[in-house]
Amino acid sequence: MNLEQILDRFRNDAAISQNIALWKTLDPVEGRFAEFPDYLHPALKQALEKRGVKELYIHQRLAIDSVCGGADTVIVTPTASGKTLCYNLPVLNTILENPSARALYLFPTKALGQDQSVELNELITELGADIKTYTFDGDTPGAVRKSIRSAGHIVITNPDMLHSGILPHHTRWIKLFENLQFIVIDEMHHYRGVFGSHLSNVIRRLKRICEFYGSSPQFVLSSATIANPEELAERMIGGPVKLINENGAPSGRKHVIMYNPPVIDERLGVRKSALNETQRLAEWFLRERIQTIIFGQYRTQVETLLLYLRKSVGKAFGRGIKVAGYRGGYLPNERRAIERGLRNGSITGVVSTNALELGVDIGSLDVSIILGYPGSISSLWQQAGRAGRRRGTSVTIFVATSAAINQFLCAHPEYIFERSPEMGIIDPDNLIIRASHLKCAAFELPMRDDEEFGADGTLGMLEYLEEAKLLRRSGNKFHWSTEIYPAENVSLRSASPENFVIMNLSDNDRAIGEVDYFSAPYYLHEEAIYIHNGVTYQVDTLDWDGRKAYVKEVRIDYYTDAETKTDLHVLVINDENESEHGSRCVGEVTVRSVTTMYKKIKFHTHENVGFGQLNMPEMEMSTEAFWYAFPENLGELMGFTGEQLGGALRATSTVLGKIAPLWVMCDHRDLRRVSQVRAPFTEKPTIYLYENIPGGVGLSQKLFTVSDDLFSACIDHIKNCACDIGCPSCVGPSMEVGASGKLGAMKLLELMRSGVLQETSSAS
Repeated sequence: MNLEQILDRFRNDAAISQNIALWKTLDPVEGRFAEFPDYLHPALKQALEKRGVKELYIHQRLAIDSVCGGADTVIVTPTASGKTLCYNLPVLNTILENPSARALYLFPTKALGQDQSVELNELITELGADIKTYTFDGDTPGAVRKSIRSAGHIVITNPDMLHSGILPHHTRWIKLFENLQFIVIDEMHHYRGVFGSHLSNVIRRLKRICEFYGSSPQFVLSSATIANPEELAERMIGGPVKLINENGAPSGRKHVIMYNPPVIDERLGVRKSALNETQRLAEWFLRERIQTIIFGQYRTQVETLLLYLRKSVGKAFGRGIKVAGYRGGYLPNERRAIERGLRNGSITGVVSTNALELGVDIGSLDVSIILGYPGSISSLWQQAGRAGRRRGTSVTIFVATSAAINQFLCAHPEYIFERSPEMGIIDPDNLIIRASHLKCAAFELPMRDDEEFGADGTLGMLEYLEEAKLLRRSGNKFHWSTEIYPAENVSLRSASPENFVIMNLSDNDRAIGEVDYFSAPYYLHEEAIYIHNGVTYQVDTLDWDGRKAYVKEVRIDYYTDAETKTDLHVLVINDENESEHGSRCVGEVTVRSVTTMYKKIKFHTHENVGFGQLNMPEMEMSTEAFWYAFPENLGELMGFTGEQLGGALRATSTVLGKIAPLWVMCDHRDLRRVSQVRAPFTEKPTIYLYENIPGGVGLSQKLFTVSDDLFSACIDHIKNCACDIGCPSCVGPSMEVGASGKLGAMKLLELMRSGVLQETSSAS
């Protein structure tokens, strides 16, 4: 069967069609074109024409005019719309006219940088010019690095390598920094939260060094669609930008299907496993050898689905169909081999985290299946865009989980098709992040006592570092004064200490992956099942001080799911909005958490087949939170017993925590929730949404601003849920929130929205 025939079967197969919440067909769009600009070098025009590019899309022409006119520019158009030419052409045009000019390209991942290097070199080969382009990352051989520093016209790297491998050694890169004219930042929307806050500080350091060498480079940024591209770009580079967002690229016909697994217990609202349904849908395409990408939202989901598909493909479809896994924890050579296999067709399907959401060239895929909401509408459309990148008909299937945010989207698909994408939020002045980069900046060049590094207060931070014996003051400058190499201790991907490396005891202690510091107790506790590339491992030993976990291969029919207890204390209230019966607040908090036990979950049936107790170190984190504090006599006002009050608070915090990521551009794991019947800070019943990021990055302030919309959306979602007393799709299962949890959550949310008591007779 071909793609259209499979879609016809979906329409006519009652077992599938009755679960389709929405089927939307996006019609093909014709391209809008513009001529090459007159100032474009003739050799560049000829090279493009040889490659079949006879004219430009309208947004490409507008972007090239803006960049060549000298403006810092941000280009925002959909996936596969040709944004690469928007910066490659101005850069190459400048180097052809001035061979001493240099450019620095930043991509969020090594894979994407290497992929774009191939495309750029193909164009340069066609051009026949002596323009040297090099990729400089952790995989670059030492023998090649010297020639890159001295001769590279275009240096392609990633923020991590710029941070730790280039800026601290800027004296070896004098030719680059003296002649740097362009800094290209691709996939700008990817730099949100912690990563974006770090990158903004790296750019501050980069601009200091450029100024020292007498250059003032121009910035060119590109992004998928987000709500605030100008604001995000300007916060990232510290200056104004010109926005180009008029898309002229054509697109093929696209079917977007929202699939909601059937309910198997109406009273409790329990649905069939979304993971098992995703497997079933993927098999329709894989058995016909239609190249398919399946996105999972976290590593366990990806590895479990890969394990299932490999078994079913091997049994049912015969040889010649290969399914691979892909995620950040894989080693570089594994990822490169998978990318090649997708391009040449030797790999039929790939199960990936958002690691393949970015523009790595993996060829022309026909189908993308997205298991669960990926954390933002922008990410959802990025993942959908991995299918049909070269025109023709394509299909995207969004498979909803039982989580409230997924069910909300099935009931309100307008949030995907009509609502503006989310904002990209960063906080370059996060105290922990800023201080880390201030140390790096002082290591690179002495800091003047009147120099500002971001917000006010730089001098105070420098004096604190002097007291800590890290800096030495001489005249009006602060000099780095220790043997410590500060960049080594700063990870751009998190605000936490270093990662844990996973060592395979079954293969001579070979490193097979890594997990971040705060996730280690959850994923790498002793007896945990760690799944990597479809192979199950059991954690034998967790070496906390050595930041290593030792695992061994096992044949087992379950995976593990850990549980964590959390305690929260308020430190400072930054803003407060009081009403008749409560107050909304945003401020700084301390969160203490400890992983106490784990459950064994059977593959396929997902039933609980056992548990174990854990004795893990307590983790402490200072961050920001948004919270709602109710009056002390809330139970009396609402007519709740003590048990009912606790259930109503848990139910309300559950639905808030699951719907809130729609209002801020974050992964659901970036926000956590806690409810307290008597909060230590006020002794009032309180619900907290806190950022799972040391220091916070502004998500809490955004929630404080949009809280009315958030409360209304949660009320609407609970009303529309068909369960009687609560389920995983709305406020949580009744065994966790109690028999009156759903009704209690409705009452509390109405109070939170209006600030006054209202009658609520029914929750549904």
